[in-house]
Amino acid sequence: MAKNKPHVLIVDIRMPEMNGIEVVAEITKNKIDVKTLVLSMHDSEEYVVKSIQAGADGYLLKGASKEEFLKAVNNVAAGDKYFTGDVSTIIMNNFVNGNTARKEEAKTVIKELPFKLTKRERQILTLVLELKNNKDIADELSISKRTAEVHRFNLMKKLEAKNLQELTNKAKEYQLI
Repeated sequence: MAKNKPHVLIVDIRMPEMNGIEVVAEITKNKIDVKTLVLSMHDSEEYVVKSIQAGADGYLLKGASKEEFLKAVNNVAAGDKYFTGDVSTIIMNNFVNGNTARKEEAKTVIKELPFKLTKRERQILTLVLELKNNKDIADELSISKRTAEVHRFNLMKKLEAKNLQELTNKAKEYQLI
């Protein structure tokens, strides 16, 4: 990276050797003169907050339009911060509530559920239970088919379901539907 001297480095949360948050933290720690934009499918508070704490200049969801992607890159390159709408809401809630309301909410959720679903996973779960396939889910949520597949896989794993019937039963058991 030092050899190429990029103006903006776009990282994903999940990468082969280091995750994107670790990369951002290293750049911040070593005071490397490059702006960082996290591009991720994760819209959970945990990832957003950790990215910002690591020093990310922006956070954009993978489902963003081409126009929003270019706007984010240009804003970050110009020295501004850029956070997509849903991410901005998470940031504001953290700031306004001092994170205490979210912690109380999380404690309640953890007592009821042995796992936590992201907003996107809840959307996907609803669509899966409506018997929509990955392509239909991707089209409806303006995400890639692959992203829909990953979310579906994560749901099955979190709910420890091997098929749609088990997923439906678990969703009812945990009162997710």
